[in-house]
Amino acid sequence: MTEDMRPVNLQDLMTFDCCRENDCFNNCCQDLNQALTPYDALRLKQNLKIPSQVFLKTYTCLHFGPESGLPVIEFKPNPGRGYKCPFVTPEGCSVYEDRPGSCRMYPLARAITRSRQTGEITQYFALIEEPHCNGFGRQTGQTVTQWLKGQDVDEHNQENDKLLELISLKNRILPGKLEGAQSDMFYLALYDLDEFRAQIFEQSLLKEFTLPDELLRDIKTDDEALLNFGLNWVKYKLFGIKMIFGE
Repeated sequence: MTEDMRPVNLQDLMTFDCCRENDCFNNCCQDLNQALTPYDALRLKQNLKIPSQVFLKTYTCLHFGPESGLPVIEFKPNPGRGYKCPFVTPEGCSVYEDRPGSCRMYPLARAITRSRQTGEITQYFALIEEPHCNGFGRQTGQTVTQWLKGQDVDEHNQENDKLLELISLKNRILPGKLEGAQSDMFYLALYDLDEFRAQIFEQSLLKEFTLPDELLRDIKTDDEALLNFGLNWVKYKLFGIKMIFGE
């Protein structure tokens, strides 16, 4: 953790409050370099009620993670708005209920370790104290645990941790930049969910598998089920990890 981060425990009181009364309200949404996880993209396209391809083409650009070598999307700069978040308004975030996980976590940073023996995850938190933010030093009476619960981050963290597991596998088994068909496959299955679904049901993408009827129903109608299936499919295609479909 860097020098501008102060480690905190879950029982510590949060000395931070973001509200409209702060002079800096919305400032943190004006100059963004915001990476989006697959789960972030899923929630945002659902909120906007648009297909994944429309969301990706309208709001995001693609690059490759410098450490993971994997395709990563982030908000696309707009000539008229610069690096301002496309969803910020004078009143605040227009997609607040489905805002990205990193927005929910701020001003906390989260790191995890995973036991290789049990798979159990241990979390570590730190407070990112930035001088431009006037929310610091405000007492809310909430512990870190209570604050995190109020931001509804658990589901985001659980889904994003699955991606971190895949990234860890990638770095151990297949270091370097993912290119060509492998890169396209990763982008399709984890970001372009509607096209992934179309290729499954209209182009026989999974003809090598015999999927249970219940799983087929789930991935046909449930984006989260499809994303989780996509994560496992990518592990199989990249690393040969057997896909288990249940009884």
